[in-house]
Amino acid sequence: MIYYDLLLSDIFERLSLRPKLLREDLLQKRPKGPVIIDEVQLIPRLLNEVQWLMVNHGFQFILCGSSARKLKRKGGNLLGGRAQRFELFPLVSQEIPGFDLLRALNHGLIPRHYLAENVNQLLQAYVGEYLKLEIAAEAAARSIPAFGNFLEAAAFSNGEIINYSNIARECIVSSPTAKEYFQILVDSLVGKYLYSYRKRPKRRVLLAPKFYFFDVGIVNFLLRRGQIQSGSESFGKAFEHFIFQELVAYSHYSGKNFSIHYWRTASQLEVDFILGEHEVALEVKGVELTVSHHLKNLQAFKEEYTPKRAIVVSCDPTPRTSSGILILPWKEFLAQLWAGEII
Repeated sequence: MIYYDLLLSDIFERLSLRPKLLREDLLQKRPKGPVIIDEVQLIPRLLNEVQWLMVNHGFQFILCGSSARKLKRKGGNLLGGRAQRFELFPLVSQEIPGFDLLRALNHGLIPRHYLAENVNQLLQAYVGEYLKLEIAAEAAARSIPAFGNFLEAAAFSNGEIINYSNIARECIVSSPTAKEYFQILVDSLVGKYLYSYRKRPKRRVLLAPKFYFFDVGIVNFLLRRGQIQSGSESFGKAFEHFIFQELVAYSHYSGKNFSIHYWRTASQLEVDFILGEHEVALEVKGVELTVSHHLKNLQAFKEEYTPKRAIVVSCDPTPRTSSGILILPWKEFLAQLWAGEII
């Protein structure tokens, strides 16, 4: 197996100046397995060589990168119809023996962060050196501090409906600029939009998207949440974010690629996640006892759409059913999710 790491200056300079050297190298070495090119977005012109080698000599490649935006912006060959896209996410619960929920909520699920004893230093380095500098450069931001302010404002909006005007005011930029900053986070795989479910609504629904960062630990650091404890307000928000991470990863890794939306009406009825074509309606509650008032939003959604399943994921100790709604402890929910039994 041959591996090119474009973060290494000598390899980057060599292939950046003469992309055809990739073709010459590989035609000489004739590797039997796939060729790995890491951070391929740094040299978009390599993709023309990659396509030629695939088409004319049957080479296989694994192309890794952290931003499709650079490839698109620089006119990179996106290998339409010749490549499959796979996205890697932070760790998920099923990958961690002895999974610790509170540790996940406090540290996040980037492998090194989850395992670290002093995670704040790692988070500070990640946010300071990557998000504020690399992503700001991606945005061609004139003011790194202004982009840093945007990241904090975006963190306050994590899991909430985005109000571009309010965020723009806080960061002293225009609304179109704030919107573009969000799109850069999405293109750089730092965050993801959650769109409103709006098919055949009887009630008036809100249409603006929500936004989630790719990892709960990043949000904790940007918001200076401190230590998250069970039962606190910050626990509830981080818990919902964590379940969203699991849903996104399962949808992709399973190959089912079901859609995920939220549902919210003008009268403030809201369901956290709608999976697929309203097959599953899901509420996340960071409580140890789910009671009747926790179910009212799901009941309203059931009246309008009749999903196959309506589920509350909570910290309840045992599964039960109330008013046709299944209440699942989070461990049981995740076990069923990864076993393919939820959707």
